[in-house]
Amino acid sequence: MIISRTPYRISFFGGGTDYPVWYQENGGAVLATTINKYCYLSCRYMPQFFDFKTRVAWSQIEHVKEVSEIQHPAVREILSFLEIDDGVNIHHDGDLPARAGLGSSSSFAVGLLHALYALRGVMPSQRQLALEAIHIEQVRLAENVGVQDQISAAFGGLNRIDFGGQDEFSVSPVILPQERLTLLQDNLMLVFTGLSRNASEIAKEQVKTTGQNHQQLSTMHQMVGEATEILKGAGDLADFGRLLHEGWQLKRSLTGQISNDFIDQIYEHAINAGATGGKLLGAGGGGFMLFLVKPELRAAVTEALKDLIQVPFRFESSGAQIIFYDPQEADKPAGILTPR
Repeated sequence: MIISRTPYRISFFGGGTDYPVWYQENGGAVLATTINKYCYLSCRYMPQFFDFKTRVAWSQIEHVKEVSEIQHPAVREILSFLEIDDGVNIHHDGDLPARAGLGSSSSFAVGLLHALYALRGVMPSQRQLALEAIHIEQVRLAENVGVQDQISAAFGGLNRIDFGGQDEFSVSPVILPQERLTLLQDNLMLVFTGLSRNASEIAKEQVKTTGQNHQQLSTMHQMVGEATEILKGAGDLADFGRLLHEGWQLKRSLTGQISNDFIDQIYEHAINAGATGGKLLGAGGGGFMLFLVKPELRAAVTEALKDLIQVPFRFESSGAQIIFYDPQEADKPAGILTPR
């Protein structure tokens, strides 16, 4: 039995500059952190006593005889990519809803790759996990996704991630004194809009209009450096919140699908109640919103957003992990014994 644990992420700045259509020509960067909310995947070889070969449990349960019959796109493509023909039992659990702006699909891809490699007794590097998850999502699934989510999920931590060229990226941890790091976390509020969406469909429009948004994306790229310097300094974190606000205004101007009246209303309520700034996480259209709120104003903002679910969280730095590995449980089945 193998169990992988892969974190979700929060992206503060630079989202949109991690699409190949942008960074291969202009370079890109994001400031992001993983949080202590996770995707869990358990894997084991399937005992050969059933009339099906592979079992996949996610929001539905699949029993199939061939990999090509699997309905879950990522599971099907990852098993095919790794050329796993033996029957397997895969079970998924997540701490937070999918399609909500926290990079859950990439965490799933990284986590499943990790678990299946462990099932074979192989330990891939963080870079390998990230690159292969990017390949699965962008090439085999033809999704309109960037590359920051897979990298954050694999590496973990609060990082500046820079992109350039074809498969080039660098991960630079943002090291803060513990007091400053704690203060930042205490100033952040995560709320769920209750809306889920298909990020690839929203991103498709953004990718199409990249050429028209050169100025906005260039400014969003520059903000990564500004935000990192604010965090590393000793000044008021309200400056970080004000930059979040500026970044959100730029992001929502990229396409008409990123925000809507409901999201704008939530944002307005939070700002009027005392939030310094904030943004919608992920590609847009729904999911989670992040706000920077001074601790003494959190109660007021909570009251203003009382109809929404608030999710407490902290940063994490472990990245993709195998949290349970039993070699005997992971062994392939020896075959079916026939009665004498």
